[in-house]
Amino acid sequence: MSTATPAPSSPPALSLSVLDLVPVRTGQTSAQAVAASLSVVDAADRLGFRRYWFAEHHNMPAVASTTPPVLAAAAAARTSRIRLGSGGVMLPNHSPLVVAEQFAALEALAPGRIDLGIGRAPGSDPVITQLLRQSGTTSDVERFPDHVRDIMRLVAPDGAALRFTSGGTYDVHATPAATSTPEVWLLGSSDYSAQLAAALGLPYVFANHFSGEGLERALELYRTTFQPSETLDAPRTFLTANVLVAPTQEEADARALPNLRMTARLRTNRPLIPLETVETSIAGAAEFAGLGESFMASARAKWFVGTPAAVASDLRAFAERHGVDEVMISPIAGSYEDEPMDAAPGRLQTLELLAAELSGS
Repeated sequence: MSTATPAPSSPPALSLSVLDLVPVRTGQTSAQAVAASLSVVDAADRLGFRRYWFAEHHNMPAVASTTPPVLAAAAAARTSRIRLGSGGVMLPNHSPLVVAEQFAALEALAPGRIDLGIGRAPGSDPVITQLLRQSGTTSDVERFPDHVRDIMRLVAPDGAALRFTSGGTYDVHATPAATSTPEVWLLGSSDYSAQLAAALGLPYVFANHFSGEGLERALELYRTTFQPSETLDAPRTFLTANVLVAPTQEEADARALPNLRMTARLRTNRPLIPLETVETSIAGAAEFAGLGESFMASARAKWFVGTPAAVASDLRAFAERHGVDEVMISPIAGSYEDEPMDAAPGRLQTLELLAAELSGS
């Protein structure tokens, strides 16, 4: 009888994707922030990341990602493999037809590489939300499910047909001769989005990077109530996470400070500002004592911040625990004062170190 010890099984494969808010640091212009993010797109394409999504936020000094379709188009022009899209388009701010036309055009630019992630949150404060919805076409959030269905029909090659009460139909196509369609995903951080994705038979992404509360329940609801559709026959999901990787734990902790302090500003209703540099964040450590410090500690406990081996191990465990094979990372590394304004060395480093660690493990 053989007594040889069986070889250890290799860890399950884990695919990585990127969520980008196009962060803006102190002294940086919008043009420089976009240039920095496009350099991260280049790295993600080169390193084998699965997809790269741009978020939609408005009127925030530290965020330049206001128009995901425009940014995705710029990324499509300089990449050849990676999937590109929105994480997500905040549908209550837009006409379904406009969204469908934008993403049909993107699909024509990069066939087979476009994702249309759709969310229900406004992505800004009430004043900006009102300005975005002045036309009144989609201000009724209760019609969100109908608008999602409209987009799915409009981007399909056959288009949609409007039916008049007096009889007859009117055909509408997001693009005149589609041969492929963008992949539609629902995004959210609540039971509502999970249940709607399940009812429509759509893939679903839980926005874990946003809060992480309710993750297990949302995934259970999605998986147990999922209804197969023409495009998807079984539940399909992945998770987002705030991630920062550096050669040392000391550097990782330092680069996390600007975003931790931005989180404290948001939670304590202080005026928003561009992202601080690492040096400014260290110098102002005493500013967020008490409640602000508590918010920072709570956020930090849910983030993946550390050395390549430690973060890769934690991400694998996170994915396995929740039964997913993909994690979309939001690279949250802050910048030092002497780093170029049109580059993002900390975010690039996160992608490079993590990809190397996972590919070598």
